[in-house]
This record gives sequence, C-alpha cells and structure tokens, in this order.
Amino acid sequence: MMNQKSFLNCVSHGEEDVIQEIIDLMEQKNIEYCVIGGLAVNAYVEPVISLDLDVVVIVDGIDKLIESTRDKFTIEKFPHSINLGSKNSDIRIQIQIDERYQDFIKRASIKNVMGYKMMVASLEDVLIGKVWAYSDEQRRGSKRQKDLADIIRIIESFPEMKSKLPEPIIEIINSIL
Repeated sequence: MMNQKSFLNCVSHGEEDVIQEIIDLMEQKNIEYCVIGGLAVNAYVEPVISLDLDVVVIVDGIDKLIESTRDKFTIEKFPHSINLGSKNSDIRIQIQIDERYQDFIKRASIKNVMGYKMMVASLEDVLIGKVWAYSDEQRRGSKRQKDLADIIRIIESFPEMKSKLPEPIIEIINSIL
C-alpha cells in the first residue's frame, strides 16, 4: 500500500525524496524554518497535491542552507525568493526571503504533512501568507486563484478565521460560498 509520502514522490516523479532531504538538512544544520504555502494549508485542512515546498528560513540560516545545497540543487535567485530545483524531482523548493514572513518561524509547530514531519506556520500565519500572495498583483492569475482557493479551504474548515481577512476578500468569498 502506498503512503502519502510515496504518493507525493510518485506524482512529482521523485527519484529522490528532496522534501525529506531539505528537512533533514535544515535540522542537521540547526536552521530554523517553517513551511508556508499550499503544503502548510494541507497541515490544517484536507490535503490537495502541491509540487511547491514554500519555506521561510531564519535570515542568518539562508546562506548556510544555500551553501549546503549547492552541490545537490540548482539555485535561482529572485527578488522575493530563492528557488531550489533538482533533476531528480519535480518538487520546487521556494525559500521565501520577504522579511514579513520571519515572525512566522517563532509561532510554527511540528505538523505531519503528506507523511512528513516538518515545522509549519501557525494557521493564522498560513492564512496571512495566503492573503499576501493573493493580494500580490504581480503574481500570475492562476497562482492568485490557487491562493484564493486555499483561503477558502481554510475558511470552510475554520469559519472563525474569516474575521482575519480584509473586507475585499471577505466579499469575494461571500459571493462564492
């Protein structure tokens, strides 16, 4: 029988378990982090498949992590993220370097996500991050729609979180639900 971790690696054409490798590396190097984005949403609501591992890494650990992955992953730097890729998996590891996310790390806790034990941002922080992503008009429309869907998934499971949303997003959600 296939478990969640095996399923995710199968879907991502993973010849190697790059998610576990990154988690293990951050733990071995004592790099504080937390997962945000779609996989973090999966920690709180019924999971959907995501090939992105969005991570916030403590500022003074970013260079240590990049240096430790240089031989194993391709590294691309963007204005708000550093992306790690592997020829052995379709999983995209996106290290968020926007400073707004740094406080998420101290409120994170260990969760089981798709068979992985990892530090995950709090539910409220995951929701805030999704609101920031949805509100970023520079993002592709399809990405913003996925962010909105993730916000709705959270609100359906935790209706009390709706009060944390900006009014324009509440209006959109009210027109859908």
